[in-house]
Amino acid sequence: MKIHEYQAKEILRRYGVPTPKSQMTREAAEVPKIAESLGGRCVVKAQIHAGGRGKGGGVKLAKDPAEAGELAEQILGMQLVTHQTGPEGQQVKTLLIEEALDIAHELYLAITLDRETGKPVMMASLQGGMDIEEVAAENPDAIIKQHFDPHLGLLPFQARAVADGLELKGGTSRQAQKLFAALAKAFLDTDASIAEINPLLITGEGDVLALDAKMNFDSNALFRHKDIVEMRDFDEENPLEVRASEYGLNYIKLDGNIACMVNGAGLAMGTMDIIKLYGGDPANFLDVGGSASQEAVKNAFQILVDDPAVKAVLINIFGGIARTDRIARGVVGAIEELGNVSLPVVVRLEGTNVEQGRQILADADFDFIVATDMDDAAKKAVDAAGGA
Repeated sequence: MKIHEYQAKEILRRYGVPTPKSQMTREAAEVPKIAESLGGRCVVKAQIHAGGRGKGGGVKLAKDPAEAGELAEQILGMQLVTHQTGPEGQQVKTLLIEEALDIAHELYLAITLDRETGKPVMMASLQGGMDIEEVAAENPDAIIKQHFDPHLGLLPFQARAVADGLELKGGTSRQAQKLFAALAKAFLDTDASIAEINPLLITGEGDVLALDAKMNFDSNALFRHKDIVEMRDFDEENPLEVRASEYGLNYIKLDGNIACMVNGAGLAMGTMDIIKLYGGDPANFLDVGGSASQEAVKNAFQILVDDPAVKAVLINIFGGIARTDRIARGVVGAIEELGNVSLPVVVRLEGTNVEQGRQILADADFDFIVATDMDDAAKKAVDAAGGA
């Protein structure tokens, strides 16, 4: 789960991470008054779940409250396009108005999980404000790393090592070390998957603040964090993914035109791979689960056909725990309920009650395209979608 910058800063402040003074608003008319309360000169920042907002024109410096109001009018409601939104962009519905500070240095700081070591890792770089992927690719030695034990947190010697790597001295170093420890505690306490400050600001007076903040969370741990769940912004999520989450389905929207309904994450990945092998493009990842109910299958199918990009549907089911006759009934029920499905539907069934499942498809009024195995299913789906 993702949250906005202003929400991430709210969480970080609870743990003692210093941030600039700021205020969130959804009304451009409020911005001049907010700017005045922040000292006049301020930064108007679009709030969307994507990086690269500054490059896309979503972060602007205002010299006074009047200009802040003008910039708010421009940014609020715009379709902001960044390298993370895709060409369609994301509409800006929320702004963060933030005091403008004296910037001496911009650094990079983040914590994420290193799956190779099974530990959280703090990463830092002198090259803040840049895409860290570019820094890592072009100069991997510029990334300072400190792995730490999740039970112990970031220890003082580790915080000092990061500060030394960032060439911080004296009071600035001490401030930074406190911030590093606070960020690590916030990361662990909230079950975050990433906590990123880019840039980490060093002011002309030597103070250290989080000028920007990004936090993502492990969705499987959200039952422990009701306050974070309340921060979810459905406007920032794909509507089909939101619907799928309401039904308990594992669904991710992709850019292709062949919709996939599969039971089991491994089989779903294999299905997407074989579609690509035969020249097609999957429109989604969808795992209906090992024990998918008839109702869940019906809901899943309705989500697939509601995607306007979809030209064909591939249903690939191996019945271990899930019975193939139950899957077949769910698909037939969904088509009957929708009433006017014109998309070609390729079905490959194997496993428990497979003969009953195939008979249900054969007896249905809808003309299913039946496949004998995964190769056959992928070929037929690519052909049905218009070829490679």
